[in-house]
Amino acid sequence: MCGRFTLTADWGLVREWFFIEMAEQMERIAPRYNVGPGQDVLAVIAHEGKRRAGWLRWGLKPSWTGADGKAPAPLMNARAESLASRPTFKTLLARRRCLVPADGFYEWKKAADGKKQPMRVVLTDRPLFSFAALYDTYVAEDGTRHHSCVIVTTEPNRTMSAIHDRMPAILRREDETLWLDRSVSAPDRLLPLLRPYDDAAMRAYPVSAAVGNVRWDAPACIEEVAPPEPPPTLGTLL
Repeated sequence: MCGRFTLTADWGLVREWFFIEMAEQMERIAPRYNVGPGQDVLAVIAHEGKRRAGWLRWGLKPSWTGADGKAPAPLMNARAESLASRPTFKTLLARRRCLVPADGFYEWKKAADGKKQPMRVVLTDRPLFSFAALYDTYVAEDGTRHHSCVIVTTEPNRTMSAIHDRMPAILRREDETLWLDRSVSAPDRLLPLLRPYDDAAMRAYPVSAAVGNVRWDAPACIEEVAPPEPPPTLGTLL
């Protein structure tokens, strides 16, 4: 799954890296070291042939939400294997795809002592990458528009399988244009883009357990810490 991520890069680099041509009120974006569900996240969509950046709430609130505003709990992740079959995602896959820029993400690995150790995962072949995501807009009775998104997950590669049984669908740089192309809607062209990322280009390292508190958003979040000591074996006790 994907429950937390980081985007610490300078806005100028983000804009250049993702070829963003349209962006409003984006000049003072602060580095984010612990982005969590329920927060607004930077997203990139295709708009009239250009790439446009804006904010989406992480946690999908579908357009078919009832008039009373009630719907199932917001969805933070969607399985790639079911995008073309689940009614909630089928139309979005065809029409409403976006990129969610990041430079790392967190996942919790079960340690030998039974505790969970947060790990930050980064790519070694590029400074920025994007999660494949879907978005939708719910319009309330008063006309207020609620824009939200869900991040797609896929099967883990070898690096991630030692940590979790799912991983975010990270798009290869050469696949981002196709994912955003609004003229493409066929699942057989889109779903192959959601394969596990090359594990040889990924690195996972332990970070502070304080990352578990989503209110903690500071540079120390991404600092590597010493891995926990394994519990003593019978032989070391004798």
